[in-house]
Amino acid sequence: MPVTWYFDFISPFAWLHWPKVKALAATQPVTLRPILFAGVLDRCGQKGPAEIPAKREFTYRYTLWRARQANQPLKYPPAHPFNPLAALRLCIAEGSSIAATDAIFDWIWGQGQAADSAEALAPVAAKLGIEDIHAAIARPEVKAKLRENFDQAMSEQIFGVPTLSIGGRLFWGEDAHDFAMACLRDPTLWDDAEMQRVAALPVGISRTVA
Repeated sequence: MPVTWYFDFISPFAWLHWPKVKALAATQPVTLRPILFAGVLDRCGQKGPAEIPAKREFTYRYTLWRARQANQPLKYPPAHPFNPLAALRLCIAEGSSIAATDAIFDWIWGQGQAADSAEALAPVAAKLGIEDIHAAIARPEVKAKLRENFDQAMSEQIFGVPTLSIGGRLFWGEDAHDFAMACLRDPTLWDDAEMQRVAALPVGISRTVA
């Protein structure tokens, strides 16, 4: 089954998920699709974790704890949330490759560096062999690919990042990786009787937002 990973560099959970996705990509093809998380939130009518003060504080503490449990470095950038457009476009300019994705993630979350502008990302671009980052991320085809990635995400009904799409089945979040791998090994898990029953469970009450 085709495997696609939707992510945004703004997400610390995407950074936590990245080593597992990279390991999976070493065993089979995985399409990396950088997308703008803010656009997903707008389409779904949701607030991001960092837009709810108490949830923001919890998220930062929890992701630090998760990283320590996994012996994975995690250092928050100078400000968060930040504008990830330059980082997303830089990744796409380099073909959304493993190397580019790795370098950008490490810069932001491994080293805790700013990534909210072309100037902030210039050292990463230089490492990737890009001399003029402004020209690279301004190319029309780069901007078009980012829009295409978002449209693809919406067509798959993506509602958050990071998300693994495996044959069109969505596995949201770093903590769903084991479930994703189990279903990749045995696709019948997704469609057993109880899985089908809960997927079609009737809605008992709907909340009305004034």
